[in-house]
Amino acid sequence: MTSRVMLISPAISAALREARFDDSCPLDASGLRLARAAAGTLPAVSTVWVSPTPRCRETARALGLDAGPGPGPAGMDAGRWRGATLAEVTEKEPEALAQWLTDPQSAPHGGESVHALCDRIARWLDETVGQVTGRAVAVVEPEVVRAATIRALGAPESAFWRIDVPPLTATELSGRAGRWNVRVGGQLGAPHDT
Repeated sequence: MTSRVMLISPAISAALREARFDDSCPLDASGLRLARAAAGTLPAVSTVWVSPTPRCRETARALGLDAGPGPGPAGMDAGRWRGATLAEVTEKEPEALAQWLTDPQSAPHGGESVHALCDRIARWLDETVGQVTGRAVAVVEPEVVRAATIRALGAPESAFWRIDVPPLTATELSGRAGRWNVRVGGQLGAPHDT
C-alpha cells in the first residue's frame, strides 16, 4: 500500500514576517486572504491533520479542511527562545544560536534539537501517515516540512536549515515500508495531479 501525504505550510503571520520563534500568533490579514483564495484547489483527501498552532489551524479552516480526531505533529519546541525574534536571540545569545544552527544535536535554548525533531517526524511518517489509505493532508509548521524532507531523502541533518519552505506551499510525500519519495514546492492554488 502506498501512502500519500501533502504537507502544507501555513499562510503568513506576523511571527513569520518578523522572523520570530513561534509565539502562537494568528495569521495576519494578508495570510488569511491568500489561504481563502487557495481554498478548493486541493485534491480530495481521506485524512487531515493540523498542527496545534493558531496559524496552522486558521490556515486549515481557510482552506476548507476539517482536521481529524488526532492533531498533526507540533513544530519545533524553541524552549526559552519562544516569542523572541531571531535578531533578539542573535544579540543576547550569539554563541548559543550559532551552535544550534550548526550542530543538529544541540538544543541550547532548552527546547528540541533538529535531530530530535527529525526523529519525531520520521516516527510520525512511519507510524501514522504510513498507515493511512488514500491521500492525506497535513497543515504543519515549516520546520516539520524540513524534518520530513530530511528523513524522506535520507539527507544529513546539517541540511535542515538549507531547505526553504515558503508560506502556503505543498510538499508531497509518497511511499511505503519506510521508503518515501518527495515532490517539493507546489504553490497552493496551482493544479495538482490527482
